[in-house]
Amino acid sequence: MPEHTAPLVSAASVPAPVPAPVPAPVSARGRWAGIALRTVQVVLALFFALASALPKLIAHASAVESFDDMGWGGAGMYAIGALELAGAIGLLVPVLQSAAAIGLSALMVGAFVVQIVVFDGQYAVTPVILLVPLVLIARVRREHNAELLRLVRRQG
Repeated sequence: MPEHTAPLVSAASVPAPVPAPVPAPVSARGRWAGIALRTVQVVLALFFALASALPKLIAHASAVESFDDMGWGGAGMYAIGALELAGAIGLLVPVLQSAAAIGLSALMVGAFVVQIVVFDGQYAVTPVILLVPLVLIARVRREHNAELLRLVRRQG
């Protein structure tokens, strides 16, 4: 065969390219449900960061009084405030959404118990109300847990 001639390649010897998976079309209803859930996540993140964590982290008088009544003092107040702030940030980070919702749900279960035991159930409904959308977020965004686990294992 001359040097300037390329060898002939049959179509059978060249593997066909594998087509990329086509994502299923998202219905208008599914799109609106995704937007609604994302909106709930943002609202919850703002609530946990500004209305719940901030008073604890700046040692607002009402937070100090509540934690003193529980017997947890400043250390407990700052710890809970930091966990709430971390959860609020996590609700906005796609790979952390489900884990953050699970963590905040655990905090709300604890808050419910504290409201019943220490404060005679005065505001016990508030953690329950917050628990419902948090559980929904944890469930719907659960596919991110596998991705988070892969990231953690890759770092370790």
